[in-house]
Amino acid sequence: MRKKIVIIGGVAGGASAAARLRRLDENLEIIILEKGDYISFANCGLPYYIGNVIPNRDSLFLQTPTMLKNRLNIQARVAHEVIEIDKVNKTVTVKDLKTQTTYLETYDKLILSPGASPLLPKISGLSEAKNLFTLRNVPDTDKIKTFININQPKTATIIGGGFIGLEMAENLANRGLQVTIVEKAPHVLPPIDAEMAAFVNEELTKNSVKVLTNAEAVKFSGNEILLDSGEVIVSDLTILSVGIKPETSLAKLAGIKLGFRDGIAVDEQYETSIKDIYAVGDAIVVKNQIGQDSLISLASPANRQGRQVADIISGLSSKNKGSQGTAIVRVFNLQAASTGLSERQVQLSNLTYKAIHITANDHAGYYPGASAITLKLIFNPDNGEIYGAQAVGQKGIDKRIDILSTAIKAGLTIFDLPELEFTYAPPFGSAKDPVNMVGYAAMNIALGQSSNIQWHELGEELHQGKILLDVRNPDEIARGKFVHSVNIPLDELRSRLGELDKTKSYIVSCQSGLRSYNAERIMKQEGFDVKNLDGAYGLYSKATQELIEKPTQKN
Repeated sequence: MRKKIVIIGGVAGGASAAARLRRLDENLEIIILEKGDYISFANCGLPYYIGNVIPNRDSLFLQTPTMLKNRLNIQARVAHEVIEIDKVNKTVTVKDLKTQTTYLETYDKLILSPGASPLLPKISGLSEAKNLFTLRNVPDTDKIKTFININQPKTATIIGGGFIGLEMAENLANRGLQVTIVEKAPHVLPPIDAEMAAFVNEELTKNSVKVLTNAEAVKFSGNEILLDSGEVIVSDLTILSVGIKPETSLAKLAGIKLGFRDGIAVDEQYETSIKDIYAVGDAIVVKNQIGQDSLISLASPANRQGRQVADIISGLSSKNKGSQGTAIVRVFNLQAASTGLSERQVQLSNLTYKAIHITANDHAGYYPGASAITLKLIFNPDNGEIYGAQAVGQKGIDKRIDILSTAIKAGLTIFDLPELEFTYAPPFGSAKDPVNMVGYAAMNIALGQSSNIQWHELGEELHQGKILLDVRNPDEIARGKFVHSVNIPLDELRSRLGELDKTKSYIVSCQSGLRSYNAERIMKQEGFDVKNLDGAYGLYSKATQELIEKPTQKN
């Protein structure tokens, strides 16, 4: 008798598992049971279909039941919901949602890939709202697009400023809607740190998207949204994008052990607490790179997990190594990406760390079209371990974060980054790539050649009596400067050191941090107590205006 593999859920993880199983064993009976109407669709492409960037709806579908049957001899039954798992008799109860009939399906191995569902906060009027949508699957997409085409809304509100929320904001704005983002957190894109998110916020504002942070919707009434501040927003179309939760109700009903935030607990072979039942995708608990339980809902890990569980079931050596959550988003003309832990996560984990920021061009500055990349690295200064990285810029962001993601996965340290060799020609990069440069900067910290403070520490440092020395040129100072700072251009510093007091402690800044590092090295060798403001004026002025003096307006 042929061994039967039943897979619950036919999108990323489930579809990948099914395809890999077939390639490994032609004799298996493989059945996918998907409660939705579609399998293996590109859910990451849904905002771009709504925005008409992807014009053809059929482009969203990577596989269909017919294609799977003809090419791989896999049975994919859509609109078939599994409502019960009998772990003793190894059967599942399946409901055909079109005929409303139920039947039993036996299995030898069962793979759960149920995904996640949108979080629905408790907001007054939520269930009555007629212009409110979530975006998770193709039917959601069809509803939104139909609503736009019929009603021609002028205004839209996105509740939640995460990855999907930002993608929807861009696509709706590009369709001519006036968009407002309402985010409960202190900044948009909560997975990255505040100063890096500030670049994203600026890009949204530049493109006429209104951003409200530290704000929460408390009531929906017709086309009005009441915020906790008392402000009322008029919204013809509202997208609820406050996050997702693992879809684990079936697993819970079957007595499968749940873990972190009610995700499905699995071992290193993706097996649940019940023998012969496995789980992959958005619904499972994974380990991040420091071994902490996490929920990471991304397409790449889900596809990898599907392939790996197929290998394991087929007797091949494979292991669940967790995920570090590498992700990227485009917001108009800006890209933002991250990998690994954020600074906030590192702080909460009580890890020894330092953070640095550099600004460098995506390719040789002398070649036309170069644009700036702001790159942040979080690391252990004692052993060089890389905890995480973030980057923003117009282009070249994916390349650098992908490299740093690989470095983390491979166990490389900051001391290895300068040793990495990249292709170089002026249109593509620089002789010293930003990844090399951030490695050099981190090494300077680790080896004691440089000491830095972060933008959010500046106020307290100055309050303690330290002096802020700005080494930018006068024309830069005229465009904006720190309050109560001393200005000596770097090129004049050696000849003007006598103007400074060696009994005082200094914080030195420039525009991006390179000149101030040079100033730090000069001053330290002359006996001064000095630290470098990491990211310097450029980063500080993005993150906050607290200590910034506005330039005087000329008549």
